[in-house]
Amino acid sequence: MTTLGLIGSGNIGGTLARLAVAAGLDVVLSNSRGPHTLTALVDELGPRARAATPSEAAAAGDWVVVTVPFHAYRQIPAEPLAGKIVLDTGNYYPARDGQIPELDTDQTTTSELVQRHLPNSKVVKAFNNIYFKHLTALARPAGAPDRSALPIAGDDPTAKAAVTALLDTLGFDTVDAGPLSEGWRFQRDTPAYATLYAKNPQNLGLTADDPGSPVTADTLRTALSRARRHSDTARD
Repeated sequence: MTTLGLIGSGNIGGTLARLAVAAGLDVVLSNSRGPHTLTALVDELGPRARAATPSEAAAAGDWVVVTVPFHAYRQIPAEPLAGKIVLDTGNYYPARDGQIPELDTDQTTTSELVQRHLPNSKVVKAFNNIYFKHLTALARPAGAPDRSALPIAGDDPTAKAAVTALLDTLGFDTVDAGPLSEGWRFQRDTPAYATLYAKNPQNLGLTADDPGSPVTADTLRTALSRARRHSDTARD
């Protein structure tokens, strides 16, 4: 597999495109505003990159990253993603996305809702728990002693193996957190969320130059094990 499709080309999408091109992959970028708005990014990335519509990026990708605000997940084109491995980077922020009772009461998870919207795709939750600047700063070649691990969750073992291979290509080890129903373990406000990768966790979001701090697979597994559901916290 050689092509990464991107539906959404903002901070996370653009960062993944840069990592992919640096690793020798082709990328097809898209966003909701049209290919003409991606000219500068495509020019920066060079001949391995091109801009397209979301449906075209979906059709072109061997892996397809969906990185859009969660409230827009129903706008993801389902038909061209049939049979595809879809990496969902979404996070639920009620202030931005509106209240979603199924998520507020832990009846389901964000990526399970995406999978429901894409019934013929193989959804894997990934890249949602790390600040985009740390995604760049912490990428390392295989075997590097300070290589970081990222979590994934998914229901299809073959898809998870393919995503693990992609993460390895982009510079990260992988920790399998289980099926999509376990994706809550690395959602916002959990120990495995963004501050885990920050050198200065108290300042994350207040400074753009935090260099990041490597996170081993064992450290990530410990953080995942410490996660608690919002409904459990509310009962305390």
